[in-house]
Amino acid sequence: MTIYDISVPLSAATPTYPGDPTIEIKSWLELERGDAANVSLLHFGAHSGTHVDAPAHFIAGGSKIETVPLESLMGETMIVEVPTEMMAIDADFVTNHCNQASERILFKTRNSSFWNNPEDGFRTDYTYLEPQAARRLTELGIRLVGLDYLSVEQFRSESFETHRILLSGGVVILEGVDLRKVPTGRYELVCLPLRIAGGSGDGAPARAVLRTLTQATNESGKIKTQKRA
Repeated sequence: MTIYDISVPLSAATPTYPGDPTIEIKSWLELERGDAANVSLLHFGAHSGTHVDAPAHFIAGGSKIETVPLESLMGETMIVEVPTEMMAIDADFVTNHCNQASERILFKTRNSSFWNNPEDGFRTDYTYLEPQAARRLTELGIRLVGLDYLSVEQFRSESFETHRILLSGGVVILEGVDLRKVPTGRYELVCLPLRIAGGSGDGAPARAVLRTLTQATNESGKIKTQKRA
C-alpha cells in the first residue's frame, strides 16, 4: 500500500489567499527558556493551506464545518488530470472525463507545480473551475471536489458562483491539495478537517491523504475496488 500525503505544510512561507490572515507560528512556551514544555502559538485563517469549505462559507444559514458528513470526506476518489494549457475547467471537460469517476474527484492541474516554490507568494493565474462545470458536477452526484490550489473560483470573482453552486448542491470543497507526486487513478481519500465549533463554521484546515487501491473480482465476476493490504 502506498500513502500519499497531499496536504500543504503550514508555515510563514505558505501563501494565503489575498485578504485572508497570514500564517504565523510562534513559540509560546520553550524548554530552552526554562518552561516545562514546548508550546506553539498558531495564528492563521480557516482557509489556510489544505482546507475544507463548508456551506456556511458562502451561504447564509448554511451548515457549518463540524457538521460536514465524514462519509463525504472519506472513500474512493478519482484523480482527473487536466491539460497544462487549460486555464479553466469547463462543463465539457467534466462531461468527457468525470462521467465514470467516483463520487469524489480531485483535479490535478498545472497548479500543483506552484507548490514547488511557495515562497514566491500567492499566484493569481491558477487554473479554476467554471460555474457550469460546477453545475455539471452536482448533476453527476459528486460528493466532494478538490483542486490543487487555494480556491476553486476564478481569481477576483465577484459572484463566487462556483462556490455557491457546489456548496448549495451538497458538494464538499477541498482546496489547496498538493498532487505533484500522485499519478492519476483511483485512490482512497481520508480528509479530516479540524472540528472547529466556534466562529462562523465556514471551513477548517485539514490533513488529507490518499491510499492506493487494488482491484479484485467479486462472486458475480464483476470488478470491484478494494484497499491494498
